[in-house]
Amino acid sequence: MEISGIISAIVIGIIIGVLGRLVVPGRQRIGILWTILVGIVAALIGSAIAAAFDVADTDGVDWVEWLIQTGLAAVGVAALDRTKVRR
Repeated sequence: MEISGIISAIVIGIIIGVLGRLVVPGRQRIGILWTILVGIVAALIGSAIAAAFDVADTDGVDWVEWLIQTGLAAVGVAALDRTKVRR
């Protein structure tokens, strides 16, 4: 992976993390850095899943890939929020 790929993964991860946080109802008790990290991980895993189902490279905007990534980010934010509540 080149540096431009890493930078784009971070930028997309920030967007995906914020979208995932907006999807989860209620107030989350995790910080913005955790949201960004969850978004980056969700973006990378979501891209791999989309590539496995052969929906990663389409003409125009890759809506299916974005939906997968956002869904994973929402699950990650909700899971991390639940672990923060227990402590």
